[in-house]
Parts: sequence; structure tokens; C-alpha cells
Amino acid sequence: MGRRVVITKAGGVGCVTTQPMDTPQPGAGEVRVKVAYAGINFADLLMRLGFYQPRPPFPFTPGYEVSGIVDALGPGVEGLQVGQRVVAAMRSGGQASFVISPVDRVIPLPDDIDLATAAATPVTYMTAHHMLHHLGHLQADHTVLVHGGAGGVGTAALQLCAWAGVTKVWATSSKPKHHVIERYGGRPIDRHGEDFKRIVLDETDGRGVDHVLDPIGGEHLKRSLSCLAQGGRLYTYGMSAAAPSGKRSLLKAIFALRRTPKFDPLRLMTSNRAVFGVHMGTWENEAVMHQQLARIVEGIRSGHLEPLIDRVFEAEEVQAAHQHLHDANNIGKVLLRFADIE
Repeated sequence: MGRRVVITKAGGVGCVTTQPMDTPQPGAGEVRVKVAYAGINFADLLMRLGFYQPRPPFPFTPGYEVSGIVDALGPGVEGLQVGQRVVAAMRSGGQASFVISPVDRVIPLPDDIDLATAAATPVTYMTAHHMLHHLGHLQADHTVLVHGGAGGVGTAALQLCAWAGVTKVWATSSKPKHHVIERYGGRPIDRHGEDFKRIVLDETDGRGVDHVLDPIGGEHLKRSLSCLAQGGRLYTYGMSAAAPSGKRSLLKAIFALRRTPKFDPLRLMTSNRAVFGVHMGTWENEAVMHQQLARIVEGIRSGHLEPLIDRVFEAEEVQAAHQHLHDANNIGKVLLRFADIE
């Protein structure tokens, strides 16, 4: 019998646990994957705190990304074989020993990509790729500001910029993590001790940047928007300002939400700027999803992309994994291990 992570109710880390699970059966066009690793993302923490939508009703199993082997095929599935190593981008429910996924969200893995590396890619790299390439049409002469540059999406974005030949990239993080940003070609900014707006505008001669990636939200978005050049794009894909610690604080969340700017279409028009909201869990165009995931696998094989894994927790250590992310101790991706397959 397998096991799955379950968020039982809204609250602190004590509200997430592991429970036994029955083995699900795939339907038509579906694949059952025996999971080796599942990724944890800050969205999982926000859903546990009750601050993130959409989410299933409590209790539910979170998880947007897994790697493992094909365990069973539903009727009509072609192009995959039982026992084949794969990575899958899930809409939900990925943190479990067995998952069911539509075949379009499952990508075969080359032999030279290990399963831990594969599980660290779907959410972070697809989010970064979707923002910079699918929405932003990133070019080598563009300029980029990445908030949370040492995190999962941040390191993915820095690597995608380097792959595209972009040389002017700024990234914020706490000072002890600056070496990570420098490793991937970014110019680090101390998120606690420096003014990113002043630095970016000074170093671009007042022009601003073409792209800003902001997972913080709240009032922070106003300052990010003010860093944009004409024709620039701001991508908002998180709300970490609502949950900077492991404790559920409705007051803190309400304060962050109330200070989130209400973007004025007329001002965006006159300034020639754009704001995109990004949530890959709700993205419905499966062809685009498949195409982007395939390109990311290509980037890993070619050496342009290097998923950075901070730590692997056993599935039963999920509470410790959540706290590790709340405390911002991670550099790169945090994974849960469900089975030793390789």
C-alpha cells in the first residue's frame, strides 16, 4: 500500500501529514505513475494556510510535479510503456506514491537525466519559461529583474536568461545566498539591506528593465512595476508576503492583500507596461504545457539548465519540509522522496 501527503485543514505545519492510500486505476487517456520524487512549492504552503486559490476542499493531497516510472496505462494510451522513466506536471495530487495523469502531461525521460533532477523541473522551470519566453518573448538584449533569485523559480529564470544570451540580470535574495545568483550570471541585490528600485534604475540610466518576476505580491508589486521600462512586463506568480512564517495569520494575509495594487488600465496604457498573472496549475493549453516541458528537458540534456536541488526529505518528513521552506532556508528546490526506484 502506498502513502500520500494530506493537508487536513487550514493552519500551521501540524495540518499536513502522510496517510495510507489505495492504488488508483487509470482511465482512458491516463497514465499511472509510481512516484519516486515529488516537488514542494510555496503554493503548497499557502494552500495549507488557507490563502491560495484554487485549491481542492480539505482534506486534500497537494503537489504539482512528480518523477517516477509508468506503472499502468489506461485505454487508448500510446507512446509510453510500463516501466518507462517519466516526469509529469500535475494539476494537483502529486505528493503520493501513485498518481494518475493525463498522457499529455507525461514526458519520457532520457537515460542521462536522473529522477530527482526531473522532479525539480516542472513547476519552477515551466513557470520561469512561461513568463520569460511564452509571454515575454525574451531576447538577448533584454534586461531582467528576478525577485527571490536563489529560490526554485529564481534559479530557473537566471539559467533561462543565460541560455538566451541575456547579460543584464538583477536578482534579489538574502545576502548569504548572493553566491548562487552570481553563479548563474546575475547581479545580486540584498533584499533586506538594499533598495532594488534605486539600484535597477541607477544601473539602467533610469530606463528600467524589460521583465520583472515577482513572487512576493502585496505592496511589493508597486515597486516592481515602477522598475519597468516602456514595453516592460511584470509577472506576478505568488503571494509570499501573506505568509512569511509558518503560522497562519489572517491579519497578515489581509494586510498584504489590501496593499496589493489595483492596476489602472489607463496608466498601463499611457506607460506602455503590462502585468501578467501566472499560475501554471490552472493553465489549460496542454499542447503549450507539453512543448515547454519538452524544451526544458532539452535544456537539461544540453547542459544549459541545471536544476538546483536544495534538499530531499522523506515523505514522512513533510512537516519539516514545509517549515524549511517557511524559514527560507532553501537554495533551489525541495523534494519529497516516495520510493527508491533508480
